[in-house]
Order: sequence, then structure tokens, then C-alpha cells
Amino acid sequence: MYKLVKPLFFLMNPEVAHHNVTGGLKAINKIWGGSKLVRTAFTVNNAALKTQVFGLTFKNPVGLAAGFDKNAEYVDELVDLGFGFIEIGTVTPRPQPGNEKPRMFRLTADEALINRMGFNNLGVDVAATRLKYLKKRENIIIGGNIGKNKVTPNEQAVNDYISCFDALFDVVDYFVVNVSSPNTPGLRDLQEKEPLMHILNTLQQRNLKNGVSRPILLKIAPDLTNSQLDDIIEIVAATGIAGVIATNTTISRDGLRSSPTVTKEMGGLSGKPLTKRSTEVIRYLSEKSNKAFPIIGVGGIHSAEDAQEKIAAGASLVQLYTGFIYEGPALVKRICKALLKK
Repeated sequence: MYKLVKPLFFLMNPEVAHHNVTGGLKAINKIWGGSKLVRTAFTVNNAALKTQVFGLTFKNPVGLAAGFDKNAEYVDELVDLGFGFIEIGTVTPRPQPGNEKPRMFRLTADEALINRMGFNNLGVDVAATRLKYLKKRENIIIGGNIGKNKVTPNEQAVNDYISCFDALFDVVDYFVVNVSSPNTPGLRDLQEKEPLMHILNTLQQRNLKNGVSRPILLKIAPDLTNSQLDDIIEIVAATGIAGVIATNTTISRDGLRSSPTVTKEMGGLSGKPLTKRSTEVIRYLSEKSNKAFPIIGVGGIHSAEDAQEKIAAGASLVQLYTGFIYEGPALVKRICKALLKK
């Protein structure tokens, strides 16, 4: 079915196509029996898929990465597509429009995307309110991906992360600290050891409310050197955070086949060109740390085999984004079925 409509969506501007798809999901969900029909078509329910990671039980290890549902607007609809967990955001303390359009570009010859969205979102309070009133909250693990506002100086960035952490604490199951997006000026500087330790230690100090704490994960860039990855391993150990998400989008443009008109666009590259590098980062972190912490693998997963490679490299869970756009919602089901066979 998706193969039939995909050419129509790919004729549209990527952001317009995104809004049409998500709007369609909402429309189906409002029709009597629509939600059940979608669930039946795309969900694999099997106890063997349950995965326990950092104290949480996931109904399956396939999640939706941050960026698809920035404002927690479509969680109820996305649950029906069979995901084991959904990560909302990136959210910032205050609303911001993001970068000027156009800001997302398809590289169809590479099955990739370039985006420079710039943390466009309605602010953390909107996301928190929506999550509070979800209908299907008991059926899904939800992560909150948090960042800083563009206008916030790096010296004050920790305050933005605190604001988002506090606002989402009661409505998410885990947190992701995003310091690796290439689309907010200076943000990646926060991946350096000293500022990153400060942010993570500060959040860990606040990470207890009424006897409850939340797992905190760090999302890292694929462009880090081995020396920087060694620092990440040390930082995880020193701060006691729950784990790492590897990886975010890349600023590399190596080996692309698409037209230079598109490949020269600024922003983060995702999709198939990232498959190998993200797996390399996962394997390096897993082996060098002696599997000391869980890793969520993301980057270039377009098939069940891609997901299995990430897991074999050391990932406990995987996430989809660009592969979900190119392959359609049945990708989640295909991965789950392949994991069951294995």
C-alpha cells in the first residue's frame, strides 16, 4: 500500500508531505474502527519481543526517533503503527520557529535526507500538556528529547536542559540530552567533556522526585573521533547516566550519488549513507566499554537486516526515522518478525 502512495508524497515538499501523512493518521484514528484496523495491519504482539533496558520494559525493541513528532502531537496515532517506544522532541523551553524554509531535502538516489530544521517546536509546556492527556499512555514507552533554545548562550545552556527536564519529568519514561544536532549554532560544542559533564551531572542531581528517577541518555554525533568516543565512555561512567543513543545526523557528505545541487545544502544528513558509520560507533562504544551501558542504535535502518546489524554490534534497542519515511510503516513489522525468527 505504501509503495502506491509513496510517489505522490515524494512529489511534495518534504515538510508538506510530513503534515499530510500525520494528518491522515489522525483522520483514520477518528474513524470508528480505524485505530484497530491500523493496529491489526502493523503491530506484532509477542511476549518474546519484550526487552528490558535501563529499568524499563519495552514491548518490542523498535522505536521512533526524535524529530518525527516534535510536539507530542501524534503519539496516540503512532502507537498503532507497532513501535515499542516513541521519542518526542527535540523540545526547548520556549517555542521557536526553527530555521527558514526550505529546510528539509530528499536525496532519493541515496535514500537519505538533509535537514536543518533547527529545533522548531511549540515549547516544552505544550508537549508536556499533550503527554499528560494521552489516551494510549499505558501502551507505550515515551522518551523526551531535550535541547536548548537557539538564543540561549552555551554558558547558560544547562538552565534550558533543567527547564525541559523538570517540565517533562512526570510525563516521560526516559530523557535524551541532545547536544549533537548540527542545526543549532554552537550546540555541538557542548559535546566537549567539561560542558557536557556539567549538564549531565546537574540533571542527575535533580533526577529524583518522590522516590522516582528517570533514565537519562546522551545522543551523540556520528562525526566524533575515537578519542572523543573514549571521552563519551568516561563521561557515562563518571555521571552515571543510563546510556547513549548512537547516532544523530552527520555533517559528512562523503560518497553521495545525488545531485550536488541538493548535497551542498547545509544541515544534518540521515538515511542509508549513515548506516555503516552509526554501526561502527555502536560497535566501538560497546566493545571499548565492555558493554558497560545500553546503546540505542539509530542511523540508516532501512531493513530488518540493518536493525539486526545494529543489535549485533551492541545496540539494545533501535530507532527509525529516515528509513521509516522511505520504507513506510510496515518496516517496524518486518523488523519485529525478523527478530522473532532469529
